[in-house]
Formats: sequence, structure tokens, C-alpha cells
Amino acid sequence: MAGTLAACGSSDGGQGSGDSRTVTLVSHDSWAASKDVIAAFEKQSGYKVRVLKDGDAGQAVNKAILTKDNPQGDVFFGVDNTLLSRALDNGLFQSYEAKGSEQVKAEYRVDEDKHRVTPIDTGDICVNYDKKYFADRKLEPPKSFDDLIKPQYKNLLVTENASASSPGLGFLLGTAAEYGDNGWEGYWKKLKANGVKVVDGWEQAYNQEFSGSASGKKAKGDRPLVVSYASSPPAEVLYAKPKPASAPTGVAEGTCFRQVEYAGLLGNAQNTKGGKALLDFLISKRFQEDMPLNMFVYPVTEGAQVPPEFVKYGPQAKDPETMAPAKIAEHRDQWVKSWTSLVLK
Repeated sequence: MAGTLAACGSSDGGQGSGDSRTVTLVSHDSWAASKDVIAAFEKQSGYKVRVLKDGDAGQAVNKAILTKDNPQGDVFFGVDNTLLSRALDNGLFQSYEAKGSEQVKAEYRVDEDKHRVTPIDTGDICVNYDKKYFADRKLEPPKSFDDLIKPQYKNLLVTENASASSPGLGFLLGTAAEYGDNGWEGYWKKLKANGVKVVDGWEQAYNQEFSGSASGKKAKGDRPLVVSYASSPPAEVLYAKPKPASAPTGVAEGTCFRQVEYAGLLGNAQNTKGGKALLDFLISKRFQEDMPLNMFVYPVTEGAQVPPEFVKYGPQAKDPETMAPAKIAEHRDQWVKSWTSLVLK
């Protein structure tokens, strides 16, 4: 999600840090944490945190797999349930059961026999809409996947490339969950005929093409519907000056897909001890409660509190689409291949 790097250190490429007192976290562009929270970990552990951002989640995972024999860092954060099997099948992580992992809520736990990844956060990928656009036209915003293919929403939606982008893939999986193995392609044919626009990643879709975000307004974005997150509206409120009384964007709740993000100790990490300490910290109460207003995601541990403004403007979807990890693993690559030939060609 949105946010700027509030951690530390250089962002140069290259293997590790060459310093056993430095622990390197590799992540996607949306990683963010409060300076005082990172400082607390550094003081408590004695390790300096270095962060490398590697693009959208899909790009970051693919790069981590390509560099797994000589990894860029020690811990990878940001592989989600849509891409998890790809990371595990490619041997990206080594086994480590993080201290405190018994506090992770049962519905988010995976790989419990090998402990190659630790659940860190959860959120919902959903279509967001520009409230002003629809109010000005006295047009009801869409509420469901079915609505998006109706004529009144023609040429209004922008989404991300499912082969490279985590929210783009999540949206594709949401349609597969909704319409089934035999129905999702027909749905996408209708969506394409209704003028859906596909761009590379979330940053471009949300901050350039979408008319409802602060950045999109500046960029003169002309699409009032975007695939983003249920937690995007609070970001629009909290980053605005002055803060509006209500969010300028809304969520089409019938289009949501539940995402869970994980972190793991990279297989050939230089600093495994530091990496383990960092993983322990990522599921600590201090870090879990810091995430909502930095990365606009929900914590996954019991007892972690969520700020009231986050709940007010970005409540979790009540009935999101979900899909078993085994089913995602079995079908994802073929679905993406079919989607690419259907939508991009």
C-alpha cells in the first residue's frame, strides 16, 4: 500500500551488507515503518536495519527467486497468498519458527510443518471508486463484479497486470473464485469489451490513472474505478491536509479478495541470526500495531490493536472472496497465461 520508507540505511543493490551487525530486509515498494519502531528494534537487538525495495510485490518475488543463490538480503517481506506457492516451490526460504508465532490467528497460518514463512499482515484487494465522479453524475457506484460489466461503467475501470502485480493477480483470483474455473474467462471477455484498462502496477494505476486519489488528481487521472485495497480510503484521509470529514473514495465491497502477506528467512542469507531476530520483531505487538497507519494493512496477531480512524475509513470486507493456497498453486500460472492472451492481446 501507500507509504514512504521510514526505516533506514542505503538502498543500493548488491549482496547483503558484509556486516554481521546489519540485517537486510528485501521488500516491495510499499514497505513502510515508523522510525521510532525501527529504532526500538535496532536498540533491542543490536542490529542495524537496511531496506531494499524491489518494485511491485510480483516483481519483487520474481527477482528474489532469480537471485536466491546469491540473495540481496536476509529476510524477504511481502510475498502474499497469491504468489506463496511460487516462492516455496522455488526454495526461496529456509525453515524458521518465529518467536511469538503462536499469537498469529489460526486462519492466517500456513506451512506449519516446515515454518518457511511467517504471516505478517492481511488486507482486502477491492475496486475503489471516486465518490465525487459518481455523485456529480448522479450515478450509483458499482457494488459487485457483475456491476463492472454493465454499460454505465464502460471505460471507467483501471486494473493492474495480473502477471506482474500482486493486486492485479488478486483481482483475477477474485473473479475466478466468483465465477469458477469455467466462468472467469467469459467474465473477462465482457470486462475487456467494457473498456477495462490494464497498467503495469499499483503505483501507476492508483497514483496516475485513478481520478479519486490525491496523486491521481494531480496527474489528471481519468478513471474513477481502480483495483486497490479496502484500506486505501483511510490513506486518502490521513495524508490529506486539511483532513476531510469523510474519505473521498469508497470501496465496492462485492469485488474484494482477501490477501495475506508473509515474510521469510532467505535460503542463503548472510546474516541468519539477524534475520531471525527481525522476523521475531515483525510479529511483535509493537510492529503489528505500527503497520496499519504505515502500510495500510491489518495485523494478524491476537491482541494487536487497530487505530480507530483506520477502522472508521477502511474496515475489512465482510465477505471477501478467498481461495485455498493449494488451488492457487494448481491453477495460477495457467490462469495468468490465459488472462494474458485474453486481455492483453
